[in-house]
Amino acid sequence: MKQFKNIFRTISVAFSILLTSNNAIAQDQTLGEMDSVEIGLITCDPHEEIYSLYGHTALRYHDLKRNIDAVYNWGVFDYAKPNFALRFVFGLTDYELGVAPILPFCEYYQHWGSGVTEHVLNLTNKEKQNIKNALIENCKPENRVYRYNFFYDNCSTRPRDIIERNVCGKIIYQPRENYEPTYREMLHNHNDHHPWTAFGIDLLLGVNADRKTTMREQDFLPFNLRYDFDCAYIMRDGKRVPLVLERRQLVPPGVQLRESDFPLSPDTLFAILLFITLAITIYEKRLHKNMRWFDTLLMTMTGLPGLVLFMMIFSEHPTTSLNLQILVLNPLALFFIWPVWKGRKTRWFKINAACLVVFLIGGFWQDYAEGMNFLALSLLCRSIEHYNDK
Repeated sequence: MKQFKNIFRTISVAFSILLTSNNAIAQDQTLGEMDSVEIGLITCDPHEEIYSLYGHTALRYHDLKRNIDAVYNWGVFDYAKPNFALRFVFGLTDYELGVAPILPFCEYYQHWGSGVTEHVLNLTNKEKQNIKNALIENCKPENRVYRYNFFYDNCSTRPRDIIERNVCGKIIYQPRENYEPTYREMLHNHNDHHPWTAFGIDLLLGVNADRKTTMREQDFLPFNLRYDFDCAYIMRDGKRVPLVLERRQLVPPGVQLRESDFPLSPDTLFAILLFITLAITIYEKRLHKNMRWFDTLLMTMTGLPGLVLFMMIFSEHPTTSLNLQILVLNPLALFFIWPVWKGRKTRWFKINAACLVVFLIGGFWQDYAEGMNFLALSLLCRSIEHYNDK
């Protein structure tokens, strides 16, 4: 499947260069000739690859007279680039605009069993010309690559912004009734059958991911944008006209094979850890033994991920800078591993207990990753056991 994805990317970039160099879409056309042009918002259903769990959005430029049928896709990336995953985490990922023929684009999603819908936009010839010019400008080498941001500047927001900027009027979206989800809640709606993926994402997201979002902010998800376009209209010369002229199913939804996650959920795994911690603590008290190896194990398994959360403070993602989960996955633990292992007196357990109490209180403001409360209770249990250490 990775080979199929790379082939699609190659086709996309090659066709983009060909289209730009040959200036096929850029040929001069009178406004009357734009009658043969359709511009549509493409929405693709999610599939099992992690980069597609939330769906996808693109623009279709279809000139029936000139036989040009291209998809403008702001979601092209090269996973093979060095440190891609690390750069993505820190908000340093560059995506690019690719242009592909409609057929391989649809075949790609059909292969996954993902449906593809098109909203043909209700545009005047002048508006079509404006959008065509904007697409030409975006295809230029100096404009094709952009700094991707999952929440604020992605494959869904870019097509929306191009359409809004080039409509000769104002697009009015219908408000949603009493619906102000947080970023985290919206992500959960799409990865609820992938608990460990959700765990990893929740671990990186901080307090800012738990604030209520505006309707416009919710458009980073393709399905939300499709819903907004469904109900939107244009105020043009004092007249109200629907934004969408026609809805088409380009690829019907197919059968998707779900990949199984690790059999134990994060809650289950960390609940088992809490049980083991309680059992070891009771064993220690009864036999008057010091299980230093267990404390150093806990400190290592929480301190190392804590380094990642500490580095996320400097990420370009604005939703990761303040993350209370660093009070549990605390990188400071790494500085105390050696004295704990050697059985020396240390203030670490008092420091850790204070951090964990603040973490538990902070649950009123931040929605933690699944299982983190169990992990915090395990650490708190050990801190209370050693609280009298100096």
